[in-house]
Amino acid sequence: MPSPQQARAQASAITSGRAAPAQEVSPTSRLRTLFDRPRLSPGQRRIAQYLIEHLHEAAFLSITDLADRVGVSQPSVTRFASAVGFTGYPALREQLQSIALGGRGGTAAELNRGNELQAAVDAEIENLENLRRDFADADRVIEVGRELAASAPLTVLGLRISVSLAEYFGYAARRVHPDVRLVTRGGTVAYDALLQSREAGGAWVLAFSMPRHAHETLGAVRVARGAGLKVALITDLALGPLADEADVTFATGTGSRLVFDSYAAPGVMCAALLQAMTDADPGRTQARLEEYEHVADQQHFFLRD
Repeated sequence: MPSPQQARAQASAITSGRAAPAQEVSPTSRLRTLFDRPRLSPGQRRIAQYLIEHLHEAAFLSITDLADRVGVSQPSVTRFASAVGFTGYPALREQLQSIALGGRGGTAAELNRGNELQAAVDAEIENLENLRRDFADADRVIEVGRELAASAPLTVLGLRISVSLAEYFGYAARRVHPDVRLVTRGGTVAYDALLQSREAGGAWVLAFSMPRHAHETLGAVRVARGAGLKVALITDLALGPLADEADVTFATGTGSRLVFDSYAAPGVMCAALLQAMTDADPGRTQARLEEYEHVADQQHFFLRD
């Protein structure tokens, strides 16, 4: 319960048209908000993590000292300052000093939120919750899954850091689809594969583009479209040059709290499309899965539990 003096102060603020002061935000929370930019490179995220973890010391370091502490170059620190919205390191350091001098400890609520790793998990949970809301209308996923299942061959494209998602999808899709072609090298190698897929009768490409988005991916998608292939894109942005080129875009958030991104939501998106592919042709799916299990047993692919 507020004291009589506090109650009178709150009433005075309301009647004078001024809102009561908001609950103070801790320095660490302010920094996380300031640096929460999914387009930061891994090196820039290292700088952000260092500043979050060593704010009261780092806020008073020279650019040379900060670069040495983090293990990056001075130009990297300057580029980081620009990436988070400042004209240069001096302006960023001024803001850091303001935050550091404004409070020296985390709030109880922040302490309950846990450490940086737990914050990364919380961010991924939010991405999954957003994806769950998107799945409330599953018609588009079902329709695209049907189209991918019917495309023979089906090409799966993933370059640079997106290779892992493409390989996961391709590995699973081969269990239920007779001709899946995986493209994980860019440039003319990718162009050859895409053109051959179209000549063989393929209709669709499933492309992955996770941050940082590669010029090679955009080039490959344009070649695919030029050859007459349709493109379904799994990425983190609903707008931009890649989304503009795609026939269908599934935008799913990536975890950007750590030095390297994590892909919980894109992984679920992959599994959802695979599910839609299996449901599109149940007879073929069942026959292929049974045949695979038969071969796996014969060749002892897996350890027995």
